[in-house]
Amino acid sequence: MGDYRRIADRIADDIATGRLRPGQRLPPQRAFARRRGIASSTAGRVYSELVRRGLVVGEVGRGTFVRAGPTGPTGQALAEPGPADAPVNLELNYPSAPGQPELLAPVLAPLLRPDVLAEALLPAAATGTQGAREAAAALLATPGWRPAPDRLLFTGNARQAIAAVLASLVRPGGRVGVEPLTYPLVKEIAARLGITLVPLAGDAAGLLPEAVAAAHRTAPLSALYVQPTLHNPTSLTTSRTRRLQLAQLLHHLNLPIVEDRIWSFLHGSGERHGAGDPLAAHAPALAHVVDGLSKRVAPGLTVGFLVVPPQRVATVADAVRSGGWNAGRFALEAAVRWAAEGTVARLVEAKRADAVRRQRILAEELAGFAVRSDPRAYFAWWELPSPWRADTFTAAAAAHGIAVTPGSAFAVAPGHAPDAVRLGLASASEGDLRRALRMLARVAARRGTGL
Repeated sequence: MGDYRRIADRIADDIATGRLRPGQRLPPQRAFARRRGIASSTAGRVYSELVRRGLVVGEVGRGTFVRAGPTGPTGQALAEPGPADAPVNLELNYPSAPGQPELLAPVLAPLLRPDVLAEALLPAAATGTQGAREAAAALLATPGWRPAPDRLLFTGNARQAIAAVLASLVRPGGRVGVEPLTYPLVKEIAARLGITLVPLAGDAAGLLPEAVAAAHRTAPLSALYVQPTLHNPTSLTTSRTRRLQLAQLLHHLNLPIVEDRIWSFLHGSGERHGAGDPLAAHAPALAHVVDGLSKRVAPGLTVGFLVVPPQRVATVADAVRSGGWNAGRFALEAAVRWAAEGTVARLVEAKRADAVRRQRILAEELAGFAVRSDPRAYFAWWELPSPWRADTFTAAAAAHGIAVTPGSAFAVAPGHAPDAVRLGLASASEGDLRRALRMLARVAARRGTGL
């Protein structure tokens, strides 16, 4: 039992001294066992021990790689230590506008009156109330689209809305087309529902219609799941021409689509040529629009919105009820009041301005690096300089008290994780954001020149 630990200790020493460098690939376990004259099972224990210690990371189909070490091959630190007591989380991405609690509190006060509270604590149906449907329809409207209130349904949050729609559209074993990089929780939802996600190619204008058609010919797709406006993590917004092409294809294939618009409120009301309008504006009989208040308002007291085709309201409402995904009545009442009194609109304007400021900080601190983002977005996609790998860079960032999300979290196809990280810009203070980005730039630059 102790033999494998002693071997692991020697490998750990090689990592600590720089003989094995961050990002370097270890031999396959069988080759390692032959070189060391040990059993394959012992080699497996060595690698498992190194993973347990956080010294290496294993990637299915790619191998085992050394995580970030404390020094480079010459003994020079790869980056200056960050303050251990001041972590900066660029994984979380919940925007908060200045003065947000003061804006939200007055609307909640009337709900605490006993007579009003008694009503607000009753269960809420998926269809909500007439007032809630009308308020949500106004909130979700764009210059080229306004949903009919009778097509609105409500869930506890946008994630539950996605789960309810997919459960209503796709049977276990069914296939759903998605962008190659997608919202990580969609992967979890699909796994729980027994759904296979099929990555579909795209370009700078959005998802390629021919990729959808080809996948559907291979084996029929049950639906698509897409984020056409400010796609997470790349910030891409699908062009209006591409939206029209996709809508035409959807009609031809009679293929339902789930459109996630959780970040679309940042796109603004001045979308050029209708590029910010949902696909529901062009394919109302097939598009299921998902949105929510977690980003517009706050994650703790939120509501998810669903706009569904007229003929599917009852079916999707049944899925919401059977999944236990109904919105809380108190949250729904608060949302209606926040929307009606203009609180949501004021928060949206404040957060749009905040996102622009944070994007300026990003541009200043990561100038010269391959960073993709929209100047209105609250996140960015950083394609790391060679020879950085996403997992080793994530570990190096964590060593300096900074959390980022590796590309593997978004990649749909196993073994095809890009060497990139997503930076969430919303949750940290502007000062902490600047400090963290500056440190990440130093880490990336020193790693690139240290080998």
